[in-house]
Amino acid sequence: MRKLYVIGIGAGNPDHLTLQAVKAMNEADVFFVLGKGKRTSELTDLRRTMLHAHKAGPYRLVEIPDPPRDRAPSHYGAAVQDWHARRADLLEQAFAQADGVGAILVWGDPSLYDSTLRIVDTVLARGGQRFDYTVVPGVTSVSALAAATRTVLHDVGEPVHVTTGRKLRAEGLRHSATVVMLDADCAFRDLPPDTHIRWAAYLGLPDETVVSGPLSEVGDHIIATRAALRARKGWIMDIYLLQKHSPE
Repeated sequence: MRKLYVIGIGAGNPDHLTLQAVKAMNEADVFFVLGKGKRTSELTDLRRTMLHAHKAGPYRLVEIPDPPRDRAPSHYGAAVQDWHARRADLLEQAFAQADGVGAILVWGDPSLYDSTLRIVDTVLARGGQRFDYTVVPGVTSVSALAAATRTVLHDVGEPVHVTTGRKLRAEGLRHSATVVMLDADCAFRDLPPDTHIRWAAYLGLPDETVVSGPLSEVGDHIIATRAALRARKGWIMDIYLLQKHSPE
């Protein structure tokens, strides 16, 4: 493989693909997908749909079983490093068997809470593979959430904080506006009831679900809705914005 594209494909809607992403897809010969089996096969199918709509000419799709990871480790950093190393092993093997130009279609944007770039750098650092790679930015779930809820993420002149559910649980709500990603346990449940939340799941997809309001009114509803959606589909991608005071 002489070149690799790491392509951000947006939050789910095929229209989130940029012209740059479509151009890169049409330069690629083989596409690598790290999948989690039948439970998340819909995500692979959506990638196939994007390729069918925008990729001219033949291509090869290489599906790689994503190695399992410990979701409740005693040492979070070490567990993630081990998972990344095993992912790098699998991608290195797949790259070695590829000819021409490769591509990885990354949900959202490769720069935000995604491990693909770190793993590609790990493969290159090992020295067994030599190729150039280019990153194509994508629409983030953060911007998709703001669009879906018609929201400016921050107050005038104020910052916006982006974090994870694990960090929110450990540190609490320390900023006037906080976007939370990767929260499997609804860490917002312990926040003050007057905190305003804008929560969305499956942004850009037919099952897109959005709930907004004070936690005192919608918190339990979001928890129940999230559980029901995940049980029905077998997977969930969600994100939310927290504001210390309800917007006027």
